[in-house]
Amino acid sequence: MKRESFWITGERAATPVGSVSLGPMHVEHLRPDGEAPGAPVVLVHGGGGQGTDYLVTPDGRPGWAPMMADAGHPVYVVDRPGHGRSPYDPEVLGAPTNTWGAEVLRSIFLGDPDGPPLPPHTQWPGELDGSDDVFEQFIASQGPLIADTARMHELERERLVALLERVGPAVLVAHSAGGPGAFLAADTRPDLVLAFVAVETIGPPFLGQPQTDMTLPWGLAAAPMNYDPPAADPSELGIRVSGEGPVPKALQEEPARRLPGLSRVPVAIVTAQASLFGFFDGHLQEYLDQVGCASDLIRLGDLGVLGNGHGMMLERNNAEVLGVIRGWLAEKLGDDGAGTR
Repeated sequence: MKRESFWITGERAATPVGSVSLGPMHVEHLRPDGEAPGAPVVLVHGGGGQGTDYLVTPDGRPGWAPMMADAGHPVYVVDRPGHGRSPYDPEVLGAPTNTWGAEVLRSIFLGDPDGPPLPPHTQWPGELDGSDDVFEQFIASQGPLIADTARMHELERERLVALLERVGPAVLVAHSAGGPGAFLAADTRPDLVLAFVAVETIGPPFLGQPQTDMTLPWGLAAAPMNYDPPAADPSELGIRVSGEGPVPKALQEEPARRLPGLSRVPVAIVTAQASLFGFFDGHLQEYLDQVGCASDLIRLGDLGVLGNGHGMMLERNNAEVLGVIRGWLAEKLGDDGAGTR
């Protein structure tokens, strides 16, 4: 396997010390040995993390990126603008948020003892109280986000579209807060997205996570989406909120606007057994149904893949979870598209 890297750049921005690249996106390319029969895969990390989420686990095992490259996929691991090897310059990106602290990250990734009851979380590779070096390695990877959520999502869309235009049609895999920019890219250039794997992407639609100020007024993102009929403002979407279950659900009033671009892309919604995201994965599927998108809801627990939390790509059985995803890709793209060897 050969490893290369490059940046997706865009316009420059003027600063007091000269013009600088505005929000470049670093990409690490893992090129399989020999002829690669598998579809290219773009891996988009979540939260305030970075592409290392897909390269190596906090306890030092291979991540999904080298696993997929070994299976024959050309793999592109991004650091979203302002994260990891994509430098954060507040002069051009604006104010950052605070980095999420260990307490918040522990409740999301290791389990929240004060939250709704969930099945046992058995796959995290360290102590569930976050008292060991495994969790310290994980939280060390975290950083701030762009405080202007709409601008963050729009910038991620621009850079991901530019990457897809460079590498050609590919599978998009997006985790958590990496979902909005990736959904926007698929909505903008569905001809370049073979399939979209939404791994516990942030939600629920429209509502997002208000406790972190990350709402999604356009449905899947804080930036405009290509609805038909067009909407000039999110208020035109006519949202109704219902209180079913522990997490509210928001859908459009009928007749609902559609997303004709995104509807061309097969979508997998992947959720873990011991994760809070399972409380609203069905909300995402209902939203996608309403806008005309075909999606498959893959609940790992229903397939006998037990004990995973929100960071399934980091956990003990990450290879087993990836096997489920690659099985879905084989079904949608054929064996050659899945890159079997």
